[in-house]
This record gives sequence, C-alpha cells and structure tokens, in this order.
Amino acid sequence: MELQPNNDVEKIILDRHSVRAFTTQDVSRDTIQDILSKASFAPSGTNTQPWKVYVVQGNKKCQITAQVVASVNSVYQGQVDKKSFQAPYLYYSEQWFEPYLSRRRENGWSMYKLLGIAKGDKSAMHEQQLRNFKFFDAPVGLFFTTHKALEAGAKMAIAMLMQNIMLIAKAQGLDTCPQASWNDYHQIIMPILGASDEEVFICGMSLGYADLSSEINRLRTPREPINNFVQFFD
Repeated sequence: MELQPNNDVEKIILDRHSVRAFTTQDVSRDTIQDILSKASFAPSGTNTQPWKVYVVQGNKKCQITAQVVASVNSVYQGQVDKKSFQAPYLYYSEQWFEPYLSRRRENGWSMYKLLGIAKGDKSAMHEQQLRNFKFFDAPVGLFFTTHKALEAGAKMAIAMLMQNIMLIAKAQGLDTCPQASWNDYHQIIMPILGASDEEVFICGMSLGYADLSSEINRLRTPREPINNFVQFFD
C-alpha cells in the first residue's frame, strides 16, 4: 500500500531517497549555510551539539576524490592490502545474518539491475563503486566528525543532524546521498580537511541537484510494514 502524505513535511519525508547521480549545477554558499543553520536545530543529548561539518567544493573536493580514488584502485589492483584502509569505527556488522543480509542483497542487485551490471561483472561493479568517491558528480561534499572522546550518543546526534540536512535540502529542491563508503579512507580525508587529532570521522554526504535523466535515480528501496518491527502494548 502506497502511503499518502497528510502535509508538506510528510511529503518531503516520503519523497527523500538516496540520489546517486547529480548534475554539475552549483549550489550557492548562501543555500548551504541556510540548510546547515536550520539543520543545527537537530536534538542532541543535553544540547551538546557534538558535530563538526566540513563542506568541500571545487579544488578541495577534487583533491579528496583524486587521492581516495587512487587508493581504492590500488586495493582493487592488488597493489595494497585492503586492511591498510580501516574505518575508525564499525559502521556495518562484520558478519551479516537474516533478515539484514537479504535486504542488503536486494538493495545491491536492484541498483545493479537498473545500471545493467550483471552478476560477476567485477569491473563494472568497481567502476560504480568509484562513483561514490566522485560524490556522484555532486558539486558539494559534506563530512561529519565529532570528538573522539564522546560516545555513541554523539553519533546518534550527528545522524539526526544529517537527517535534518537531507530533509531541508529536499524541501529546497536539492537531493543528497549519505555515504559511509568514505569511512575506510578517513586517514586520507582528515588531513586534507585540516581536522584535529581529537576528531573522529563519522560519515560523508553528497549534496546537489539530482540528474533526473539517470536510470540509477529511479531506485526506490522498499520498507517493511510496521507489523514487522512494531509492538503495541496497552
């Protein structure tokens, strides 16, 4: 059953999805500042506001892309051990199990089907993976960090900040893609950003205007009915 929004806020929530192909249309500094200023009203435990956001455009964005893509290629070509690039914390489980394994597989194969990438085509899959590190051609990249001495609550707060960013961007006619793919390469990214040793990398995000002609942007991931994850108690 397709959900029907009751108001503009619900429509934005239902319309938001991860966009994996953007146009090169610029996003103004004023627009980015407006989005981030409003998103900063996200809740955080005892109002700690434990986030730091780095906005990259132009040459800085290109520098990050070039260095990370070179590293990803070196792993793919067997020149460097993948263990040389480790995320600062476990974002995903080390061992997947049901029902999460099936959901991941469905998501991946649905995307590859739209792109015409056949199972076992490792070269095409690798090229698609590299798109992550090119920000899917979006003109703006965002990176989120927090203080390394803070605990899980800081990551929860940043997640709520990111959700605000994605919804406000959608309300203003832009789209986004939150990206944990950057996490393995934080040791490359953090020095380029000039981040301090006290910070820990949390996540990345692409921001821009969706390329509506791209097949990949037709992807809509399904949602479980609430009976599968909600229990009501009287």
